[in-house]
Amino acid sequence: MNDSAVALSANTVLAANTVPSVKAVADGPGPGRKAIPGVRRTGQYIPTPPPRRTLPLARRRRPAYIPLAPAQERMWHAARSGKSSDWNVAKAVRLSGPELRPEALAAAIDDVVARHEPLRTRYPATALGPAQVVLPASEARVRPALVTVDEAELPHRIAELAASEFDLAVDLPLRAGLFVLGPQDIVLVLVVHHISLDGRSIAPLLRDLVMAYSARQAGAEPTWTPLPVDYVDYTLWKHAQLGDYSDEWSRATQQLCYWANTLAGRTAVLEFPYTRARPAGARSAAGEMAPVAFDPGVHRALLDRADAAQASLFMVLQAAFAVAVGAFSGSADVTVATTVAGRDHHLLDDLVGNFANDVLMRVRLDRAGDVDELLEQVRRVALAAFAHPDTPDQRLKRCLPEDTAGPLFQATLILQRGATGRPAEADPEAGLTITEIDTGVIRAKHDLEFGLLEHYDEAGAPVGIDGALIYPTDRFERHTAVAFVELFTSIVQLFAGGYHGPLTGLRL
Repeated sequence: MNDSAVALSANTVLAANTVPSVKAVADGPGPGRKAIPGVRRTGQYIPTPPPRRTLPLARRRRPAYIPLAPAQERMWHAARSGKSSDWNVAKAVRLSGPELRPEALAAAIDDVVARHEPLRTRYPATALGPAQVVLPASEARVRPALVTVDEAELPHRIAELAASEFDLAVDLPLRAGLFVLGPQDIVLVLVVHHISLDGRSIAPLLRDLVMAYSARQAGAEPTWTPLPVDYVDYTLWKHAQLGDYSDEWSRATQQLCYWANTLAGRTAVLEFPYTRARPAGARSAAGEMAPVAFDPGVHRALLDRADAAQASLFMVLQAAFAVAVGAFSGSADVTVATTVAGRDHHLLDDLVGNFANDVLMRVRLDRAGDVDELLEQVRRVALAAFAHPDTPDQRLKRCLPEDTAGPLFQATLILQRGATGRPAEADPEAGLTITEIDTGVIRAKHDLEFGLLEHYDEAGAPVGIDGALIYPTDRFERHTAVAFVELFTSIVQLFAGGYHGPLTGLRL
């Protein structure tokens, strides 16, 4: 199907299909005849989608061509457009103990790369489209550099490692550095392209790294529980579920129809009060953060407000975010975004890979008379967005001519549940600890990007929300970003305080 056609409804698209004869439609099934799906005795043809099969997630035979998963396509096109390093994910862990062995660390990295296929996958362009090419473990050696540094030099070294671009068609999507601060103090830095890793991959990645290092330090190979499926199995399963765009009833086509219709006629570019003109040439991803925090009282009040609206905490925060974005841009028609985890099967929990995707939420502030109506609108919009998470950006842009030159969205809010930050002990008897540390690397991929964490105590009681706004330093002065954080904070506090009134005052 031509992408531009999906803005039409599925029923309109089906007009080109073969329709039963007038007599058959008028007569109905009759004796000895089978009913025709979608045909009523009134003479009207009502297209009926074929039943969908539930496909099991399991290991699959590997075809010669393995496509990208939907979540990977955006990353691949971003890298091709000259923004590859914008999507580098840098993680650092500090190892402290009396028996550190750099060679055991290097072997542990190779063990993890062998276990998780996306860490040894290349992504070349082919005649059939971008592909996943998984290298044999024996050919995927990372070979981290071993460099002696001091504390003052470490941030620069990490930033330098994180800034180097990957050629996804040629390079492994992972590089590593071992920075020696002392005989009992080493910092391991892993830089992975986002096409091969998402936020929820960090926990299994670090867990497996600790396990592999413990084994290698003892002179053994790690003995892990085998993974039930690999990322390629997930990719093939996902494409089998979505079907082909040439099928008007496929999930892929239905999702594309939804987005093309939902976003048609929207305000494509929001005019924020930029304090710096965009420099000539490619945009810079250099960013800074402006912190934001809400105390336990506000957290509890927001949860109560969400319960009363039959919504979630995320939906309440997203509604406040939409109001703030609308006020900041002077627009009553705003498109904001969030990220969905995409791990819609329990067999995917322990995999390293990129399952996450952006979904858009078009919020019409001018169609909500008060805050309660806005919360209901955001609830419906969010649920619909979460049900349509798999449409690649490039394909959607071809259906929205007004969006071809710019980004699909400029503002995003992501809410996650915070975890207890305790060090992972690899060998308690030897006193070895492995602790994740802040890399100091900040990438501003969008104009306004809130990353928020909600925190709970051991009894499950809310203890606060914190996080930061990430903003590009080539567009905003810090005082402008701080002003937006203050605007968002004030609206959230109004919602928590029980404000039910009209939006007009909030937008002004």
